[in-house]
Amino acid sequence: MSIEIRTADWNRDRELIRGVRDAVFVREQNVDPALEWDDQESSAQHFLVLRDGNTVGTGRLLPTGKIGRMAVLKSERGSGLGFRLLETICDFARERQFTQVYLHAQCHAEGFYRKAGFVAEGVPFTEADILHIKMVRRFD
Repeated sequence: MSIEIRTADWNRDRELIRGVRDAVFVREQNVDPALEWDDQESSAQHFLVLRDGNTVGTGRLLPTGKIGRMAVLKSERGSGLGFRLLETICDFARERQFTQVYLHAQCHAEGFYRKAGFVAEGVPFTEADILHIKMVRRFD
């Protein structure tokens, strides 16, 4: 079994990214595709998680420091791959002199992000018909 977490290019890797996000957000969580795909795709730094050459996870980092569209296929959840992906994105941001990153966590996943050093800010809000909370991780 081999695991690879790598940066991805939207133009080159679009279908791999879309495959995971369609499975997780559009089909599993019923997010409207019009909300899932936005005008920030081409400016984001995307990431892919591959297990034995198959794409099983993805995420992105916007120039603003916002981490988003974190998704791991259902069959891979609980394996630690989501945490490894998140750490890879944070390391990438830190290497590029970001002083912090933030995300809009689905409230049911707040504990996952807390374990990765994120702190909740503000009150929960609805995004794509799913309850979220803003979470921030500062780099010291």
